Amino acid sequence: MARERVQIKTPEQLRAMRRAGLVVADALDAVRHALRPGVTTADLDAVAERVIRGAGATPSFLGYYDYPATLCVSVNDEVVHGIPGERRLQPGDVVSVDCGAIVDGWHGDSAFTAVLDPADPADAELVAATEDAMWAGIAALAGAPRTSVVGAAVEDAVAGRFGIVEEYVGHGIGSAMHQPPDVPNYRSRARGARVEPGLAVAVEPMLVRGDPANHELADGWTVVTDDGSRAAHFEHTVAVTADGLWVLTARDGGARLGTAPPSDA
Repeated sequence: MARERVQIKTPEQLRAMRRAGLVVADALDAVRHALRPGVTTADLDAVAERVIRGAGATPSFLGYYDYPATLCVSVNDEVVHGIPGERRLQPGDVVSVDCGAIVDGWHGDSAFTAVLDPADPADAELVAATEDAMWAGIAALAGAPRTSVVGAAVEDAVAGRFGIVEEYVGHGIGSAMHQPPDVPNYRSRARGARVEPGLAVAVEPMLVRGDPANHELADGWTVVTDDGSRAAHFEHTVAVTADGLWVLTARDGGARLGTAPPSDA
């Protein structure tokens, strides 16, 4: 079977994706501001939906394979795809929030994890390591020949301190939320897609404090660790341009990478 074709975007299409990415950034900022003990995960979902629709955008997740919400909100041992509902957040909870938005037919996708005070230092270390691993994976794309560098960089950044969930990986993104190529968060024999201007991918490592073995709950979405260990998830949508990497869902465009992406004008 032939490989599915990787969608290469024009500069104009990447600018549309940037607009979607900034809507996602706004929604996640609003969720961060609302994140505290006592709020429900459904409360957070409502916050994000108001921001997205207020910007004239559409939630990427709502209705995707019948998914029932705007956000995925995964708490403690939930790795990914947690469905918002009546669960009230508690002090010390590890909360991962994943969000997507569509502007003019183009998608942005991003996620963060936070620990509610008082934070267990081991949870805080897990969250920091996951964010660092994401940025290491993104940075590895600069000047790389193939997307396989992402997984190698993530694995090197983790350095065996935490388990890497392998069943859920990064992905191409553009006129659909999930496109070729898959972007694993671990070393792989697969070379991956060619890195060239117009490529856009979501880099999203998921790490756990214990064993990375996991399973899906009966709701058909929520993924939890088998051993009950806590998990963290970070994600950004990043584009390759002729001038460098452009982190479309980061408000500063990924300035920490030291590249010179296009302006938002």
